[in-house]
Amino acid sequence: MIWLTWLIVLYFLFILFSKVLDQQKNPNQSIDSFVSDNGVIEIMLERNRGGQYVANGQINNQPVTFLVDTGASDVAIPMHIADRLNLAKGHQLTYHTANGTTIGYRTQLDEIQLGDILMTNIRGGITPNMQSDFILLGMSFLKKLEFTQRGNTLTIRQYRNEH
Repeated sequence: MIWLTWLIVLYFLFILFSKVLDQQKNPNQSIDSFVSDNGVIEIMLERNRGGQYVANGQINNQPVTFLVDTGASDVAIPMHIADRLNLAKGHQLTYHTANGTTIGYRTQLDEIQLGDILMTNIRGGITPNMQSDFILLGMSFLKKLEFTQRGNTLTIRQYRNEH
């Protein structure tokens, strides 16, 4: 009976620490949005322990995890995630990344949602060699938004008519 009690305690400790680690990796698992009287949508993202802005969102109404990357030209999607999202591979491209040159495929994303910020018809790239579980939220999405970083907070604003 004592062994069973210890196993149950260890199981609950494992679950507790897993949630703590997930929160440290992605402190933006749910995003609060603020809408001003003039229709500006504002979200605030907290930096994770690694100094990155990671946040849950959606592509084509399916849940994903984004890593904000102002150095990425497009929204970059690892192949295994693109397959799960049933994204069509367009023509082949050569990408020049910080890790060198790689081959990818153009894709078009019907919708991307981050908090209440919703944008349609966004250019993306499917990257077969990318092993991450994050989608790089690049400039094809971010260029239509205003963003400001102060301390450990990134504030992103979407103005009216910027869909």
